[in-house]
Amino acid sequence: MAEKILKVALAGAGAFGTKHLDGIKHIAGVEVVSLVGRTLDKTRAVARQYGIDHVTTELSEALERPEVDAVILCTPTQMHASQAMQCLRAGKHVQTEIPMADSLADAQALVDLASQSGKVAMCGHTRRFNPSHQYVHQRIARGEFHVQQMDVQTYFFRRQNMNAKGEARSWTDHLLWHHAAHTVDLFAYQCGSPVVKANAIQGPIHPQLGIAMDMSIQLQAQNGAICTLSLSFNNEGPFGTFFRYIGDTATYLARYDDLVTGKDEAIDVSKVAVSMNGIELQDREFFAAIREGREPNSSVAQVLPCYQVLHQLEQQLQG
Repeated sequence: MAEKILKVALAGAGAFGTKHLDGIKHIAGVEVVSLVGRTLDKTRAVARQYGIDHVTTELSEALERPEVDAVILCTPTQMHASQAMQCLRAGKHVQTEIPMADSLADAQALVDLASQSGKVAMCGHTRRFNPSHQYVHQRIARGEFHVQQMDVQTYFFRRQNMNAKGEARSWTDHLLWHHAAHTVDLFAYQCGSPVVKANAIQGPIHPQLGIAMDMSIQLQAQNGAICTLSLSFNNEGPFGTFFRYIGDTATYLARYDDLVTGKDEAIDVSKVAVSMNGIELQDREFFAAIREGREPNSSVAQVLPCYQVLHQLEQQLQG
């Protein structure tokens, strides 16, 4: 018997929404049937490109469609928690892009609702899925490598409010609640040990954007491993996040889906998973968890400890 096609609504037709649409094209048994965007004209243009029939500016309209099984949220950070809860209340499975919330209270509320809903609720902590980080994780799982230190740089050039496509943004990004979330979660995940110490300092607040443009974070896991994270929106140069794993048996440098040794020798990670695209792998896990009726890797419950650490760091920075 043919597998039921999962019908998906995607909210947020910007830079990251199209990354998900590109990934979903390669996943069998999944169809995007509704696209939600901020403006109709731009959203219609994206929908035409990907063959999506239904377009709306209201998430509620997509949620009212009975054929929709699941929702992927690629909307502004400040909307993630409330929209994810809206999806769960409508009886839909939901995956929200990182972060799942920009406050611990909202993150906890989402986790509580998800546990009551019986639906799959996942957050896009993509680093868990990139083949580069999966390669390292598999070595850790086999007992062949243990993280001693992670040195991470998250660098962008965003002195104006632009998205990954270089287009004007309708919302303000955040170094702590968005970009640091990737590393705080990944560090604990790769160490297999919770974060027990966390410190942060930040640079000057941008006069127009109202956010810190530079930040430095120190972490220590319960097992003794340490992490140093530098973040900037002021960096002129290659953008993105670069992870150096220093361990007891090797050193690795991960750049998105690519991995090299500490001596810059390329490592073939093409056989690690069915794709070399971390976003596609993240979406595959979401849909597999729905079909199999199980908790996904990077469920909102699994990543909640990350948000507890971010809250602690925010309290420090505000103090």
